[in-house]
Amino acid sequence: MSKISFLLLWIPFISFSQGKDVLMYFKSKDSLVGVKDQNGKVIIPAQFRVYSVLEDGETVKGETIEFDGFKKDEVKEKNAWGYVYDKKGNFLYRPFLYDNGADYFSEGVRRFVKNGKVGFADRNGKTIIEAKHDFVSPFNYGYAAFCDGCDWEKTQDEHKAIVGGTWGVMNFKGEITQPVSIPENAVEVSGKFYPNPFKYNEKEKSILQFFEKQNKKLSEIYYVNWYNKLSGDEKKLFFEIVERPKENFPFYQVYTYDYRKIDGGLSFDFKFLVSEDGKKVFAQDYDVDKLPFDQWLKKEIKEAEAYQKEHPDNPNKLSK
Repeated sequence: MSKISFLLLWIPFISFSQGKDVLMYFKSKDSLVGVKDQNGKVIIPAQFRVYSVLEDGETVKGETIEFDGFKKDEVKEKNAWGYVYDKKGNFLYRPFLYDNGADYFSEGVRRFVKNGKVGFADRNGKTIIEAKHDFVSPFNYGYAAFCDGCDWEKTQDEHKAIVGGTWGVMNFKGEITQPVSIPENAVEVSGKFYPNPFKYNEKEKSILQFFEKQNKKLSEIYYVNWYNKLSGDEKKLFFEIVERPKENFPFYQVYTYDYRKIDGGLSFDFKFLVSEDGKKVFAQDYDVDKLPFDQWLKKEIKEAEAYQKEHPDNPNKLSK
């Protein structure tokens, strides 16, 4: 069976904030939620009904303040869920609604909604791509599909699907990108091929070389529980830098992609962080913020060996 994708929806946002101010959520008598600082000053008044488990006095984590719910007596906005503010209490954006909750971060950005249109913001709440399309998919391998004039329609199994409209593909700058005729070293999006979007300086190439040297072992670990037999070429993983050091985030973030150029870290354990000087490598782990790469690798090898022992007929074996 392939890696489980739904875990991504429950992954808490990782905090790398280096700010000294401590902010805390508080609850009013009627269970509305707001935020105070360590001195008791109200930063954001209690006005939100939240759905996540949140204790009175719980510390705000991350680079922004997030409310997983809605304002009391608000008028619902299409495709929006929750609210995001900066640490000073200034409103930033409303996340895009994804599977009964706020959209997740993919390749360093997440979708937000403004006036019914969809755009992208980074971990600091900065708008990276303005909201101007009716729908946009999450970024994968540097590209996102978008449509205008489309809408949601219920399917027979009560889920919703996007129908109609005019579709296109955008790059990470929000620019419309045209497909190429020769697919060599290109990326497939919706059945068409687009230029490889990743370019690196020498320092970044050396960072990725670390993962390339580990490719065989990492590929064996990743594919050990896949139900179908894969060739050597199909087992090859691809590593790309999807986020670079910025305010509150002193790391390069490296994503893992499978042979189809699809995000291979949906279960969270194949995403990595490299320190700004390129000397320290961490794996983003579900149980902790980040784990030194060597420790993570030993844990993953042990789990893969246990899986193979329990499933001796698995088609993708670990090497001896």
